[in-house]
Amino acid sequence: MNHHPVNLRVLAVSVAAALSATTLLTGCGSSDDSADSDGPVELTYWAWAPDLEKVAAIWNKEHPDIKVTVKKQASGDDLVTKIITAAKAHKAPDLVQAEYQALPTLVSNDVLADISGQVGNSEGEFAAGIWRQVTLGTDAVYALPQDSGPMMLYYRKDLFQQYGLQVPTTWEEFAATARKLKEKAPDKALTTFSANDSGLFAGLAQQAGASWWTTRGDKWKVAIDGAPTRKVADFWGGLVKEGAIDNQPMYTPAWNKALNTGKQIAWVSAVWAPGTLKTAAPDTQGKWAMAPLPQWSKGSNWTGSWGGSSTAVTNDSAHKDAAAKFAKWLNTDPKAVAALVKVCNVYPAATTAHNGDALKKAPDFFPGQPDFYAKVAKITEGIAPAAWGPNVNVAYASFNDSFGKAAKNKSDFGAALTAMQQATVTDLKKHGFEVSE
Repeated sequence: MNHHPVNLRVLAVSVAAALSATTLLTGCGSSDDSADSDGPVELTYWAWAPDLEKVAAIWNKEHPDIKVTVKKQASGDDLVTKIITAAKAHKAPDLVQAEYQALPTLVSNDVLADISGQVGNSEGEFAAGIWRQVTLGTDAVYALPQDSGPMMLYYRKDLFQQYGLQVPTTWEEFAATARKLKEKAPDKALTTFSANDSGLFAGLAQQAGASWWTTRGDKWKVAIDGAPTRKVADFWGGLVKEGAIDNQPMYTPAWNKALNTGKQIAWVSAVWAPGTLKTAAPDTQGKWAMAPLPQWSKGSNWTGSWGGSSTAVTNDSAHKDAAAKFAKWLNTDPKAVAALVKVCNVYPAATTAHNGDALKKAPDFFPGQPDFYAKVAKITEGIAPAAWGPNVNVAYASFNDSFGKAAKNKSDFGAALTAMQQATVTDLKKHGFEVSE
């Protein structure tokens, strides 16, 4: 898989398109980390991870000279918009929890500090595909990975056994399994193609080798409709068109019921899925198992990412060294990472934690799979690098629209992919980015 680095000169040409910021911002913070005579260095951290303040309390107790205060925020685009607005007024917090796909947008708005000098030696703590997302393929480091969302396959082991199905190891086998189930139980479906969460589709494209945004010289290259993603779109579109799988969106009462009653017996998801299943399908506890994502080439170990976030230091921080020190502790210190698992219920990005005590016990919803996290650790080794650009949310909105219509109507997914490509390119040009055709 060939993934090109992001050219930061291109990133800095103009602001992130979908957020309507019109002027590049200049960071105004200094690196003066000395505590004043009135008390310790005070750091503010905008984040959404549940109970993260309890993890920060561990730091505060052990580091009385640097106090971190967590201020809860909404996640996703709302936080990106808020942090850019705050940075424009030179009022950004010292630290921010940022999803990986938001980093190019924040860098292009000059919100984030390069902390390579403070944390660059942490590269070995993380899978290569995850580390690349915080460096944007450059020598800079714009954040430290906090949690990751490696993708995998969840399936009802009891129903697979009942219908004589084998766990698919390739996508070809996956399609055959879907058809076989339809033949044996026409009222059931292996899974659904959902067009209400573009992160799922992005992760599947990553696994196939897609790089949606790259740079060539001073120009952006958008390859959303490139061969790897087209292969994914054609595969899922074909299954929907022939009726081998369902075409309904996820996270609806109907979807919950389908999982809970066994009307759908598998789900392509990520490491955080047990928590969702516990809520969506409470009557099925102990009936599920997890396996690696089916592969395009038999014997491979590639997976995509669906979700995950990082800890970044802002240019507005007057205490960048202290902030970077906390970010490194939070995401690499064994005690801190164990707390992230136990308190915040996240899957840490630090690979040393994947076989640690905090992840020894399987999720409660999977009591019959004691090696759950051992399998996840192996899967994580094959996370494919993701290539994000400055207008991810425009691409995602277009996916929801074009693929939503295609899935509902069982029409051509290829046309939907073309529409997604065109919308992304048009938006980049509209906001002053040069685009290579």
